[in-house]
Amino acid sequence: MRGTKITSTPLAGSRAGVLGSGRSGRAAALVLKALGASVRVVDKDAERLAAVYAGTEEERTFELVGGEHGPSQFAGLDLLVVSPGARVRDIEPHLPAGLHVIAELELASRMVQEPIVAITGTNGKTTTASLVDAMLRSAGRKVFLGGNIGTPLAEYLLTEDRADVLVLEVSSFQLQHCETFRPRVGVLLNFSPDHLDYHASLEEYLEAKLKLFENQTAEDVALIDAALRGEIERRGPLPARVEWLTRDIDFDTPHLLGAHNRQNTEAAWKAVRAVGVSEKDARAAAYDFEPPPHRLQIVAEKRGIRFIDDSKATTVESLAAALQAMDRPVRLLAGGKYKGGDLEALRPLISEKVRAVGLYGGSREVFEKAWAGAAKMFWEETMEAAFAAHMDEAQEGEIVLLSPATSSFDQYANYIERGNDFRRLVEDA
Repeated sequence: MRGTKITSTPLAGSRAGVLGSGRSGRAAALVLKALGASVRVVDKDAERLAAVYAGTEEERTFELVGGEHGPSQFAGLDLLVVSPGARVRDIEPHLPAGLHVIAELELASRMVQEPIVAITGTNGKTTTASLVDAMLRSAGRKVFLGGNIGTPLAEYLLTEDRADVLVLEVSSFQLQHCETFRPRVGVLLNFSPDHLDYHASLEEYLEAKLKLFENQTAEDVALIDAALRGEIERRGPLPARVEWLTRDIDFDTPHLLGAHNRQNTEAAWKAVRAVGVSEKDARAAAYDFEPPPHRLQIVAEKRGIRFIDDSKATTVESLAAALQAMDRPVRLLAGGKYKGGDLEALRPLISEKVRAVGLYGGSREVFEKAWAGAAKMFWEETMEAAFAAHMDEAQEGEIVLLSPATSSFDQYANYIERGNDFRRLVEDA
């Protein structure tokens, strides 16, 4: 296929399906087409599917099947590629016996030769992947930054551009359906309960994360949070050389708040060291690095009040890390669609760090039960109303912190929209 890295058609004559018509699914479908397969795209949302392919060549050459899932959507397929977030167990009753199911990440990784640095974990993936990217670029390397961070690896295959190193943020959704994926450096930053609305159990979630190391060899490096050492060693030795992340690092990172970012920086440095980057280049990049939006990002300081956007904090552990990073009294904004986690364990931290908790939106009863008496607490229907209530009492020397510990889906399309709404409120304050 011209204009791509794909030069052969090993799937000629086969029938391949793609579950999902989002960005990852679209890229996977084009890769399958380039490999010679006839392609069927399946999406429960028929309107979205039609809109995605309207007016394209693929509207004529792909078989587009929308609507409620059933056996006919998957009949006759030799291979099914699933997009991240597509829960296979929901469609398993409809799949033909023996159908080969893989992730888009698995499909694309089979066709790349460049060394891969892959980062996973419950929290900190995007910051760490972005910092690895910055350190590699500081050393003059050409980098592809993608995966769960925005650009699917399959899209890399569809261009002629060549990178020296592929830096991938990878999720448990992607890893669960990988078979041969082998990163030169695999990073597991941390692990805590999350995505239990997707995974059948906490054990399934952990097993998906650990697939990152399954195909590594003694030539590869596994960087793992030292807090997981007992659990990892209980399961038996990993094939790669293991280095434990202990936060023992002295890099100067003026724009990265919190002890958890020391571990992110340590992971990034050890990852790039494994592919030949000098400490000098890594330190220079770390000093200049600013976190991606909505991750403990200082938005403004007005009338002596600092405003921090941590909308990406969708877990209890993320909120704990944010509070530990605060050096002033906090007025906290929290609430949304609760995903699980031990909120009650945060009571001492709430009592120590938080002057008032402004709850908004969903999960009010969960927060109130967990934190009753730990700090002043109130609830409003919207973030805007809760923000206004905080501002009525906020004083010089305090922090107004958005760190919700939940997903955004009760009131916002995603954490980005939620963070942008907070920034709008700060601008108008």
